[in-house]
Amino acid sequence: MVFGHNSNVKLGETTYHVQTEDRGVTNALIDTTVHSQGRVLHRRTNNYLDLLPLDADREEALKLRVDEQHRNVMEEIRNGTLQLPVPVVAKRVVPVALAPPVVAEIAPLVLTLTNAKNWLVGKRATLLVSVRRASGEIVPGARVTARMEGAAEAQEFTADTNETGEVHLEFDMPRLAGAEAALVIEAAENNGKGHLRFQLKAKPRTPAAS
Repeated sequence: MVFGHNSNVKLGETTYHVQTEDRGVTNALIDTTVHSQGRVLHRRTNNYLDLLPLDADREEALKLRVDEQHRNVMEEIRNGTLQLPVPVVAKRVVPVALAPPVVAEIAPLVLTLTNAKNWLVGKRATLLVSVRRASGEIVPGARVTARMEGAAEAQEFTADTNETGEVHLEFDMPRLAGAEAALVIEAAENNGKGHLRFQLKAKPRTPAAS
């Protein structure tokens, strides 16, 4: 089983995206990267060769290491221990003699939860999401974010679609505190955006569209 986390940490006006992944037993690496505005600002990698070969107990130990590394990087960002550069957004200078640039309309993206009937097994959520344009064209490189409305603690899980316009998000279901809980999936790419929202029942089997 491959473990991982995706979270956002906001400091002032800057949002940092923290992603931690188990690179699999062939690499035996726990890799954490910190991104902002498409740039990798920090990378932390630790191996777990001492846990190989994996068994049930060592898999649990690996999961704890992944959790701890992800949590430590987020905490270091929050308390300032990990110094990260503030991304500089280049400003577009328009000559006075020229007309202002035309801003393209936000085009809709069509999201599909392809495993809607079995996305939740026990407390483990696995989301297989396909992103296409309204024309049916696949959308690689779109940023897809999932979150649970009504969760006791706000969490977001993010990844980018692959060359076939698909993305795989996997996480433990957070504890729900509100009666009106919902699974929200959003996607954004250049001038395109789209989202899905599924209302969750008390004992969810298949998310029902709201």
